[in-house]
Amino acid sequence: MIQDKIREIRAGELPAFNEAYSRYHQPIYQFIFKKTQSEYIATEVVQLCFIRLWEKRNSLSETTELNVQLFGMARQVMIDELRKESTRLKYNTQSSQYPFTDNLMKMIESKDMLKHFEQEIEAMPPMRKMVFNLSRDNGLSYLEIAEMLGISTKTVENHIGKVLSRLKHYMFTILM
Repeated sequence: MIQDKIREIRAGELPAFNEAYSRYHQPIYQFIFKKTQSEYIATEVVQLCFIRLWEKRNSLSETTELNVQLFGMARQVMIDELRKESTRLKYNTQSSQYPFTDNLMKMIESKDMLKHFEQEIEAMPPMRKMVFNLSRDNGLSYLEIAEMLGISTKTVENHIGKVLSRLKHYMFTILM
């Protein structure tokens, strides 16, 4: 059934696309809002994510669930939008013109640290990286990840713990 919806979207069938939009619009909005604390960014990212879905529908994978692909797109769109805003802010001292919260401004200012964190995560073993990304980027619970990957929730917990430990260690080395 999941593959059927993906095939329908790939074939350009608007009802399937509209159904995906209705089903995933709010969860993606909540995911982005939780990360950025900005209604403006969350709204923009959702719209751009579904535009990207339609434009790149031919490259959708039929073996990966649609929600995983959508949340991955949303994450990438969010990163792109934060980078654009960071560039804009470099050249504009009047940051109050933009509808951002203090938390989002801190995220933009620390984009270099985020870039380093992403590099640290990329250097990790593939299974650990996948577990972490499914948890953090797609918002899946340990149980959902365990079921999806056919591993125990304790194994998921161990992977997440090792990633967080490595990132904390990395952060401490930077701050010292």
